[in-house]
Amino acid sequence: METESERIAKLDMALITQQDVCGSGGIIGRLPERLYTPTRTDHITLISCHKGWLKLTVDHHQYQINAGETATIDRDALMEANETSPDMAVTMLCYRVEPIRDMLGATVMPLRLIEMLSPIPCRVWHTGGESDISHYMALLSATSPAEPSVFADHEQKLLLMALTYRLCSLFSRHFGNAEEGQGRKTETFIALIKLVSQHFDQERSVAYYADKLCLSPKYLSSLVKSICGYTVQEIVFKAIVRRSIFLMKNTNKPISEIADLMHFPNASAFGTFFKKQTGLSPRAFRIKVKR
Repeated sequence: METESERIAKLDMALITQQDVCGSGGIIGRLPERLYTPTRTDHITLISCHKGWLKLTVDHHQYQINAGETATIDRDALMEANETSPDMAVTMLCYRVEPIRDMLGATVMPLRLIEMLSPIPCRVWHTGGESDISHYMALLSATSPAEPSVFADHEQKLLLMALTYRLCSLFSRHFGNAEEGQGRKTETFIALIKLVSQHFDQERSVAYYADKLCLSPKYLSSLVKSICGYTVQEIVFKAIVRRSIFLMKNTNKPISEIADLMHFPNASAFGTFFKKQTGLSPRAFRIKVKR
């Protein structure tokens, strides 16, 4: 059986090499050293705290995770551990959704909703399922094969899918509200997120999405604002930024081609938009990522 130090070292190496699944393999009392410096990954990161507390900075915002709480940290967020209590006990998992996206299909809309609401980079909440999440984390770490194996790979994907469904179930319950009519509002909102995820690169007007949902633009705008605090257009813009960042990080496509893919009239217009949303020009962002 691996010692805690061995599991922490294994997690550290998985993060360095950007493996699809990086897990603590159970409860650990300290985090890998590299997380005490600013670290950016393209994983969804889960940290469940079972005892004590830890403090994180995520995209320049500070968060504290206490016993009984779970932090869900978005992909591409800049994360740094600041301080932990002497008795801290956590489980940690970082994983990519891409390997299982085709298996999940449209049933994972709540997870898509979490992504679309970026730049809220980190959510700290009592899921009510911390124990279940920890069990999944331990199982996923145990299925990481020392050598390539089609069976272990498939088993890991199925476990990831089960964990994602569990997270979506917990999030839907947390996101929902017992007030009369709130359930239908939530359904409408999730339907909007699905539409935006399909058409954001071409359609940006509130009128387009309102028409697809058979609602007036004014009502849809009011509904969305009351649920998440963002406007419909802001959600569309966040989707454009997220996709643009993915293309700049993971491809060698020139900025002009990315601008065309996002249906901007030219690279200059795309650059103005991107800088307004992120504070950096596309070129400056790409240089920063490479560094």
